[in-house]
Amino acid sequence: MSQISVRVNDKGYQSDVEPRLLLVYYLRDVLGLTGTHIGCDTSQCGACTVIVDGKAVKSCTMFAVQANGASITTVEGLAKDGSLHPVQEGFWEEHGLQCGFCTPGMLMTALQILERNPNPSEAEIRHGLEGNLCRCTGYQNIVKAIQYAAKKMQEIKA
Repeated sequence: MSQISVRVNDKGYQSDVEPRLLLVYYLRDVLGLTGTHIGCDTSQCGACTVIVDGKAVKSCTMFAVQANGASITTVEGLAKDGSLHPVQEGFWEEHGLQCGFCTPGMLMTALQILERNPNPSEAEIRHGLEGNLCRCTGYQNIVKAIQYAAKKMQEIKA
């Protein structure tokens, strides 16, 4: 067993974990944060994407011990004080989800896209989403949702 200390959604945790435990299973099974989905376990789908120290990471490709000392944001950490994050609001308003399975990973990837570029073009959004698979939507409404969020986030900053 290895002891790790992490901040997840602005809350500190210390845990003893097996060195082989993947971050996605730590978040879901140890911390009970089941919003991060397990899709393929091979890093192909992006459903397990979380933000680790400011970078979008597929949590099925990272051991929990590698996150020791890190700050992690999961989909549960997006909404604040009962208000949806602009990315969540965009997916709601622009119908950026259907079955919802890919949505947590899409939301986290969208956040990364907008943090890197607050006003991305459609092509830049599509390029940023390349590591996330959605079998339902055809991506058009996901792109619209991210464009909505970009505009909303710019309004909030103004």
